[in-house]
Amino acid sequence: HKYIYFYNNERYQLKTKGLTPIEYRNQALA
Repeated sequence: HKYIYFYNNERYQLKTKGLTPIEYRNQALA
């Protein structure tokens, strides 16, 4: 379970590099 969490978290961080701060915040709250 932890592995999946960290895996998704890393992918999420990589994804955010292409987003604006607002888009990032919206996804973080989603």
